Amino acid sequence: MKKQLLLTTILAAGLGGVATNAWSQTAAPAAGQETVEEVIVTGFRSSLQKSLGLKKDAIVVRDSIVAEDIGKFPEANVAEALQRIPGVYLSRDGASNEGQRISIRGLGSDYNVTTINGAPVRTTSSGNVGGSSRDFNYDVFASELFGRVDFYKTPLAELEEGGIGGVVDLQTPRPFDKAGRNIRYQVVGSYNDKSKHLDPSGFALFSNTWGNFGALFAVAHSKSVNNRSGFEATGGYNSHALASLSPNKGQFAFAFDFADPRYNRGSLTQAQIENGYLPRFYRYYGGENTRERTGAVGSLQYQNEKVNISVDGLYSKLQDSLNEYTFGLPIRNSRTTIPTAQPGAPGHNGFVPINVTLDPKSNLLEGTFGNTSYLGESYYYDSQTEFKMASFNAAYQATDKLKITAQGSLSESDAFFTGNRLISNLYGVTTTIKYTDDHVYPALSAPGVDFTNPANYQDFGVGFDWRREIDKEKTAKLFADYDYGVFGIEGHLKGGFSYVSTKKTTTKRNATAAGTAKIAALGAATLRGAMLREVPIDNLVIGSGYPQQWAVFGRDYVMSTFDPIGTAKATPVDFNASFGAEETVKTAFVQSDLKGQVLDRELRVNVGVRYSETDTHIDNYLRQTNNGVTTYQPNEAEGSYKNTLPSASFAYDLTDKLIWRGSWGKTITRASLSIIAANTVIPNIYETRATAGNPNLLPQTATNYDTGVEWYFGRGGILSAGFFWKELTDTTVSTNINVPFSSLGLPDAALAPIFQNPATGKIDPNLPITLSTFYNQGTIKLDGYELAYQQSFDFLPGFWSGFGALASFTHVNTSGFDYTTTGGKILNVNTVPKYSYSLTGYYEKGPFGVRLSYNYKAKNIIETSNNGSDLQRWHSGAGFLDGNVTYKVNDSIEVRLDALNLANALQYDFFDDVSGRYGNGRKTRMDYAKYNGRTIKFGVRGKF
Repeated sequence: MKKQLLLTTILAAGLGGVATNAWSQTAAPAAGQETVEEVIVTGFRSSLQKSLGLKKDAIVVRDSIVAEDIGKFPEANVAEALQRIPGVYLSRDGASNEGQRISIRGLGSDYNVTTINGAPVRTTSSGNVGGSSRDFNYDVFASELFGRVDFYKTPLAELEEGGIGGVVDLQTPRPFDKAGRNIRYQVVGSYNDKSKHLDPSGFALFSNTWGNFGALFAVAHSKSVNNRSGFEATGGYNSHALASLSPNKGQFAFAFDFADPRYNRGSLTQAQIENGYLPRFYRYYGGENTRERTGAVGSLQYQNEKVNISVDGLYSKLQDSLNEYTFGLPIRNSRTTIPTAQPGAPGHNGFVPINVTLDPKSNLLEGTFGNTSYLGESYYYDSQTEFKMASFNAAYQATDKLKITAQGSLSESDAFFTGNRLISNLYGVTTTIKYTDDHVYPALSAPGVDFTNPANYQDFGVGFDWRREIDKEKTAKLFADYDYGVFGIEGHLKGGFSYVSTKKTTTKRNATAAGTAKIAALGAATLRGAMLREVPIDNLVIGSGYPQQWAVFGRDYVMSTFDPIGTAKATPVDFNASFGAEETVKTAFVQSDLKGQVLDRELRVNVGVRYSETDTHIDNYLRQTNNGVTTYQPNEAEGSYKNTLPSASFAYDLTDKLIWRGSWGKTITRASLSIIAANTVIPNIYETRATAGNPNLLPQTATNYDTGVEWYFGRGGILSAGFFWKELTDTTVSTNINVPFSSLGLPDAALAPIFQNPATGKIDPNLPITLSTFYNQGTIKLDGYELAYQQSFDFLPGFWSGFGALASFTHVNTSGFDYTTTGGKILNVNTVPKYSYSLTGYYEKGPFGVRLSYNYKAKNIIETSNNGSDLQRWHSGAGFLDGNVTYKVNDSIEVRLDALNLANALQYDFFDDVSGRYGNGRKTRMDYAKYNGRTIKFGVRGKF
């Protein structure tokens, strides 16, 4: 941490910058937003100053990022640009390493609302498909498709309700943003140092105006191939002492075989061995993800002195193809109950400690174990998201004081995800494991065993999963703006109505049973004959102490022989996890801006109220069990509720350069549809945990307070400090109860074969299952502060005047997320990072520019419930260093070099021992620890 702070402090002192001659768009305001006069700028410095002007003029707490500002960061999408705004935390897609979702001020990503040109939209991607959350995945879109982003942290009556965390409005460009003919282009080659792939991307834009009419069209395409590799425990660490209990405590069950004659405790006591930790899996992970994204934006616009009409379109298609290979020891559910069975096979796979040691600091066991088995997975994911949106916007200036605006939009996001794996087992091996100093690439050896020989593998299995999630939005808005004055106070009144219809359809299918039948028909000999003797990914990084190759199944064989996607589509839907839901929201709002003098200083005030009526219609399936037979019948449910949300904000000029802001208001966030409409499901077939939905969940309500001061000094300079406080009521909480598997009414395929009786293929009906149900009862309180600094050093002489810096810091305190230790102690934990900071240093002088940016977010807890082991699972803190260098050849051509993740940041989870016995586990008890590599982009962009 100290090294990171030192590094980023040096960066902030003045390294970096960019000079470019790309097109600066003057973004047209989305429907429902005030018109902001902007000027044409070219360089990063001027772009920052323009964003600062938008922030200063607003009454509420708002940050804006204009197109040049986004385009000049080495970011693949809007989310990566937003992370430098105070209070914003970025979550990355693991496979592509691109920014995917944002969290704001201590609340998860489902507490935000995202709009495009003022219309609410939803879309998802990659592994999130089928989750049916209210999140928004920004990686669906290329950042070049947008002209401006406005980010609201405080309530405003005209904004869409639903965002307790905040509202993000993405605005697409229009031809009159810059009148006349404009042609822009960009050609880039992208190189990832892990995959060694060089991939192309490009962008082109044409815009022109003819009198009062204008047209704009732009396209963007990119491709990238990323490798990542590392260590996976797949869900935690546990000890024999806890895991062998019935029901087990800790993250998973297992038991050592102390009755085996090879057992040798060596210098340890048996109690030490029984209480030592092993991971759920001890395995290597290697993956290669190919991502392609194609997008387009278009606009037809007509405007004169009284009328401004536009028809806008937005399209994007994101495709991911991920090949994953894992190999190592499965420790979960290993125990010996049938000593006569094949060593290492189910029923006779309890590990036998032969020559083991115990690290007293981490409590991890390592050394030699007998009777181990190996599990190899060849896992192939494919996903696609296709987003379409069309909108109509019309504004009519009826008089010099009255303007009437109408908007209508249609959008659709159609996403699917399929995960298909073919597994193989190798039984009865004596294995030595050693974590080494680098737990990301530990050691594993089994002398005399050829892992590349297909003849050594048996008990093949499959898992075929298919999900589809469709979101459709219809919106209509009509509102008016009216300027007035009373008693020397300038007023701006805005009021109107909106209608939003949201339809979500989630369909899940599982073709594992059909795949298992295909396995039996093919036979083990045929499957062994199809195996490859090496992992078909070039340039994978594998630790020197780990097997460098093992036998796997290739993608072509799996997809052609089993046709998992076609088989899944022909399989009946999973009635527990499939549903349709429609929400209809009718809203009216009124607000007024007031401007006057108090103590000879300008005071600007906004007061308003938003009233909404929400009707919900759910189509799902009702489970019925009669005489031991479970059936599903179509079911419909209705719900409705009303919300009144007042808000008030002010901005007061304490001096010509110092502004004091304050805000109060009510906001709501609606519960995820996945826990409203879904029935009982087991999310992970390898864990004995189930969830059940609740159709009666109400939205969470928050009371919000903000205050802060902003000092605007010099040209493009700001130093600001803000404080916020939120109290959420009716938050969604879960309660856990233990029930037998038979009570869930789920098929045996709901859990992995490791839970099934080998002789019958059935799951023990009395198998204990932890069932989580959801209800409105919780309360969450959070507060925090934000600090921001921005300055251009143009007051310095000569060469030094080209430097500039940006910095921000956010700290959040939360209450309401509690973790109870086995000793009964209640600990307050944070589900989002407690703090984050962003530092940027830049240099811009003449044709040359360079910039370095460092963004860091602290750790956050993942699981707040205690499973009996006192091990808390955290996502580690991580910092990303990005940079770019530009050189403007002339007014039409700019050469650019971008570098992402220069420090090759390690991302991982870890398990903290809250009892204080064995440390925080940050560098020892790791999980999903992977390196994604650096990405270098070299290209040319310019204009005609």
